[in-house]
Amino acid sequence: MLVALNGARYLPRTLAALAAQTRRPDSTVFVDAGSTDASPSLLAAAGSTRLVTTPARRSFGGAVTHAMQVSPPAESENEWMWLLGHDNAPDPTALAALLGAVEVAPSVAIAGPKLMRLDEPDVIASFGESLTAYGRSVSLVDGELDQAQHDIHSDHLGVAAGGMLVRRTVFAALGGFDPALPSADAALDFAVRARLAGHRVIGVPAARVTSAGPPELFGRKSVSVGAQNRIRRFAQLHRRLAWSPTVALPLHWLTLVPLAVLRSLGHLVAKRPGAVGGELGAAFRAAFDGSIPAARSNIRRNRTMSWAAVDALRLSWADMRERRSSEHSAAASGYMTVRDRPGFFVGGGAWVVLLAAIAGVVAFGRFVDAPALAGGGLLPLSTTVSKLWSHVGYGWHDIASGFTGAADPFAIVLAVLGSLTFWSPSLSIVLLYLAALPLAALSAWFCAARLTQRAWPPAVAAIAWAVAPPFLASLTGGHLGAVIAHILLPTLVLAVVNAARNWSMSALAALLFAAIVASAPILAPALVMGLVAWTVVNPRGLLRILGIPIPAAALFAPLVIEQVSRGNWLAIFAEPGLPVGDVVPTPLHLLLGVPSHGLAGWDLFLAQFGLPPGIAPIVVAALLAPLAILALVSLFVPGFRRSVPALVMALMGFSTAVAVSQLMVTTIGSTATPIWAGPALSLYWFGLTGAMVVTLDVVRRAEVAPALVAAVTLVALAAPMVTVAATGTIAVAASNGRLLPAFASAEAANRPELGTLQITAQPNGGIATTVHRGLGTTLDEQSTLAATDDSLGPRDARIATLAGNLASRSGFDIAGELDALQIAFVLLPNVTDDGAAGTRQRVADALDGNRSLTPIGATANGFLWNYGNIADGPAPVGPGPLDTTLGVWVIIGQAVVIGLTLLLAIPTTKRRRVRAARVDFRIDGTTADPVSTDGVTA
Repeated sequence: MLVALNGARYLPRTLAALAAQTRRPDSTVFVDAGSTDASPSLLAAAGSTRLVTTPARRSFGGAVTHAMQVSPPAESENEWMWLLGHDNAPDPTALAALLGAVEVAPSVAIAGPKLMRLDEPDVIASFGESLTAYGRSVSLVDGELDQAQHDIHSDHLGVAAGGMLVRRTVFAALGGFDPALPSADAALDFAVRARLAGHRVIGVPAARVTSAGPPELFGRKSVSVGAQNRIRRFAQLHRRLAWSPTVALPLHWLTLVPLAVLRSLGHLVAKRPGAVGGELGAAFRAAFDGSIPAARSNIRRNRTMSWAAVDALRLSWADMRERRSSEHSAAASGYMTVRDRPGFFVGGGAWVVLLAAIAGVVAFGRFVDAPALAGGGLLPLSTTVSKLWSHVGYGWHDIASGFTGAADPFAIVLAVLGSLTFWSPSLSIVLLYLAALPLAALSAWFCAARLTQRAWPPAVAAIAWAVAPPFLASLTGGHLGAVIAHILLPTLVLAVVNAARNWSMSALAALLFAAIVASAPILAPALVMGLVAWTVVNPRGLLRILGIPIPAAALFAPLVIEQVSRGNWLAIFAEPGLPVGDVVPTPLHLLLGVPSHGLAGWDLFLAQFGLPPGIAPIVVAALLAPLAILALVSLFVPGFRRSVPALVMALMGFSTAVAVSQLMVTTIGSTATPIWAGPALSLYWFGLTGAMVVTLDVVRRAEVAPALVAAVTLVALAAPMVTVAATGTIAVAASNGRLLPAFASAEAANRPELGTLQITAQPNGGIATTVHRGLGTTLDEQSTLAATDDSLGPRDARIATLAGNLASRSGFDIAGELDALQIAFVLLPNVTDDGAAGTRQRVADALDGNRSLTPIGATANGFLWNYGNIADGPAPVGPGPLDTTLGVWVIIGQAVVIGLTLLLAIPTTKRRRVRAARVDFRIDGTTADPVSTDGVTA
């Protein structure tokens, strides 16, 4: 019986092979199972004894069953059916060998040939099937060169459907193939039922039949890996329910979905995310498709033997271990493509990192015994890890007048960072400052080493990245998010390069992308455009690359929704953390890679020698010239296509810096301040550095001179800023971790609900107010929702009314309002702006004249007054992240996305040292000629 379903491309060969049999079939039945190609006409022209057309599209087994139903009944017990698919072209002696095997073994009801690959006739596609202890089907032989090594085995638990010789009466008695199993495991299930009915199943190695693919491919042009996994998993679950004892059936049914969830997590850990959907779909289908009663009834009706007849032919644990060991050995002996690259120690990477560490100690070594840092955009973190994590998600923000809203994703970055030093969270920022320069050099070296085989380019790239002006400016200005983004950016690029063919690298890139965008939201548009471009270059890695922004999207979704609902969507790109008042840099400063007015410290340095201010830009440009020249030359050297993405990245970084420096979305008191352009300039600097690496890689033996010149000039460029940091004349300073004056902190330690009203004089004659609760507002409590809010809500109006009456003489009930708001202290910070000095003095006089307040005196934070008669009562407070339904769903959603990504990022493959063919990586997707080398690959 020959069954065809859209198999016109294979049928001529199969029909010719059938006609060439040395033992011709007594009769032939051709079955068209609902083809839409030329299969029906080919079958009709072949001249069979009977041509059957199914009324609808059928599976292989369903077509055979239909043909039997419309055919005359068997005339004797010794009538055999030979089942062939449209791609099963048999050798001339195949049928003779099958009949010869069953004639001498009367107990045999099923005989299977040795299936060979259609495109590789000497390679075995399948010869015998079995089961593991947990019921998973296993092909005993698959993909092995046929050297008669398996010809000694005859009894099998199951054989493939293609080429199967089966006694017709047995096929009819068993009801044929299970209709719930249209492809995978259909023949195995049938063979198991035959054994339970008292029959034998054998394989006949002398009979050879070709096969174009697995049974799932029957009637299809192709089948994806995900669909194949789903079909096979469903077949396994269906067999489990159909074969299980009646007592165990409820337990198996109830555990279908829970086990599917657990196995889905296992697929993620094993880097098989494409199997997750199929796993869940198979579980639900097996649980509710309604085919189990009929399957169990069929077994019960025909069974005459115990399950011991089946268990004896299962694969033992020892057999499975041996098979896995053989597969691993075969994989390890293969040639894998890796690329030779400079060694970290031999190639000079370790020396560069060591020098960067020394420079870091020189610049920030005075912080080595500091418990915390403050100044610029820095504040200490919360004192406990639990408080750090209480500021993520969606909940109450005890900042300014207090509000309920979404937290910045940067709060999660700070929580993770602070958890590393859980005994003192603020210490993590101190350690980050001490290790910032060597960490930057390390990440840049490994990224550059991916693009070259020579030692000098990665070394110079590491130097350039560690002393980059935007990086040093962010460090000295306390822009923590920009510092983290700069350190992680090369690692992100390295992970994205490998993400196109590796799920683990894709997940790692997703986590790095989320951390970078959370730290510097202004990089999101440029990075997303880079991912889209990389997808175009690597279409096969579409899902792996486009999935990278998903964790970041999950973290930003609540904040984006809230900012858009305010009509202030540009505020999404506001710098997280403590707002810092910066002046708008000029285009010249941005072109030189400097995000502020200070020209990398050279303006102040040259001023000491009495040189005019116009000299500083010329000196900085001269020091940057070697880097710029090497970057531009990369467009005119062989392999210039590798430099194009780097220079495009530089252009996107510079364009972003120009745009955001004009974007005023954050206010400090009455003053609007631009977004810090440091992260965008880091991207600009990264592109220039990458193009420089391409040039140095191409010039090869002539690389030493330009590499040395670039390294020396870049170090000289950074010298003034490192010196300024070492002398302590920068915004960032060591802190004892206290945010408020000692007197207020002491009282708040006993009564954390007490508030401190801070009134800050503004240059325009007004005042700005905020309320600190407990020990003060920490860095992890900051919110861009508060920093970018230009509206005056009821709470803000109440605080403003109180502050305005405190700053002037009035009949307002100040004591009652202080009691209601639980404000025990009033703090008036010092000011450096002459325009605000008069306003501050006027406010101080008003506060001194208020009989409800007691002056405490001048402190490091400003002048402090105390309201000593405060009544007991609750402070204004809102729900925490887990106190509302929305907050819980936000936490759960973000935790699930990040958790699954983290599982997928955990590496599970072993690294082996193998003999490999070296292939040079090219950013445009091309490769150089392979050269024999020894390498290490994952």
